[in-house]
Amino acid sequence: MSTAAPPSAPSLSPSRPAEKRSFGPLLLRLHFYAGILVAPFLLVAALTGLAYVFSPQLDRIVYADELTVDPSGAPQPLATQVAAAQAAVPNGILAAVQPGEGSTTTQVDFTLASLDEEHQRTVYVNQYSGEVTGQLTTWFSYTPVRTWLDDMHRNLHLGVVGRHYSEFAASWLGVIVLGGLALWWRRQRGKRMLRPDLSARKGVRRTRGWHAATGVWLALGLLILSVTGLTWSRYAGANFGAAVDALSGSRPSVTTSVTGAPAEGGGHHGGGTAGPTTADPAAIDGVVKVARDNGITGPVTVTVPPDSATAWSVTQERDLWPVAHDSVAIDAAAGTVTDRVDFADWPLLAKLTSWGVGAHMGLLFGLPNQILLAALAIGLICVIVWGYRMWWQRRPTRVDRRAPVAAPLGTRGAWQQIPSWGIVVGVPVVIALGWVVPLFGIPLAAFLLFDLAVGAVRSRRQPPPVPVSPAPAGR
Repeated sequence: MSTAAPPSAPSLSPSRPAEKRSFGPLLLRLHFYAGILVAPFLLVAALTGLAYVFSPQLDRIVYADELTVDPSGAPQPLATQVAAAQAAVPNGILAAVQPGEGSTTTQVDFTLASLDEEHQRTVYVNQYSGEVTGQLTTWFSYTPVRTWLDDMHRNLHLGVVGRHYSEFAASWLGVIVLGGLALWWRRQRGKRMLRPDLSARKGVRRTRGWHAATGVWLALGLLILSVTGLTWSRYAGANFGAAVDALSGSRPSVTTSVTGAPAEGGGHHGGGTAGPTTADPAAIDGVVKVARDNGITGPVTVTVPPDSATAWSVTQERDLWPVAHDSVAIDAAAGTVTDRVDFADWPLLAKLTSWGVGAHMGLLFGLPNQILLAALAIGLICVIVWGYRMWWQRRPTRVDRRAPVAAPLGTRGAWQQIPSWGIVVGVPVVIALGWVVPLFGIPLAAFLLFDLAVGAVRSRRQPPPVPVSPAPAGR
């Protein structure tokens, strides 16, 4: 008679813990791919920005004859200087005048039928002798050399198409910086983030230390460059401008028209130019005197009105801290101020934009600002080189597994490993950010689709697991 088998003892092995969900794998994979694919564009932006940052000093060397004079005696009346400039460009239409100060020449801008609306013919006049020292075709008062360097940095001299490179770089720079900070924080934490691990053996660990620690020191400056660079980009810049207008944060301008319409303002690189003028240029000395009497000090731009019924405008052009952009509209016939806008009364958003753009262009703090920008550019170049070096150092070197480069970091489908709340909160935020900054959103969507597609193809190619037959029961 057989007896029933005794019930099996309960298993004492612990249950398998649930897989821990984390942002780490996704951050690592995104940082790797963004670094590999975006770094060439960042490298170009850093090199061209480094070339541009000292363009004011380069101007002083290349255009010394046009821009500078030896101060001697009392300055000639502005009307006399303008008359000399008009004689040099008889077919030009007087648009604006920047009176010289100290060793700088007076700049007189003319519009020409042969030039587009963004370019002028600028005549430089010795303010002491009244003689013309030279003339150049300028872009918002920028010299040809400075314009060439600016175009190289913004669009590689490729026009509208080239602007995509700089917007792509600026769109991803902040993402790469923040992702790198998060990854380094997970590894080091606290003060140790600020220095490389010099005790590490030569190889990928030491390179990673220099790459990450340098990135920490550069982080704030690079984030500022990323945000300010997007303000005048093609797509994100347009969205930024629309948001600024909606929030009433645009740069205000004085009203010069008798109909009450504001004067036409300029962009980041300078003020707008007037159209054909019938106003009497001889009135300019009186206009400037009224402006000075009303507190408009320092370097200024005098915008010439299109007719005698429209007010002149005089605007401060001090981009150096403390910034001064006070502006007045002046009725030349009556010798009175008809409107005034002070920088102190600008909306906060307009002030922040002005300060940010000035810092990005190396103007806000003068030479220290330029040196800081140069250090950021050189530091970014080093971080990029170290990033590619890590990729090289991680490559397989065994004879049977040798490869030219290392495999990507992180795991495919890493987005599936983030916490549920991260998906719920993060997806709408990323979609909104991608809508506002299209050259971030479109490449990110392409990356995720590519990652999913490759994962699906590889999973189909893998052979099905071979079933294992259970071992026969012992007797």
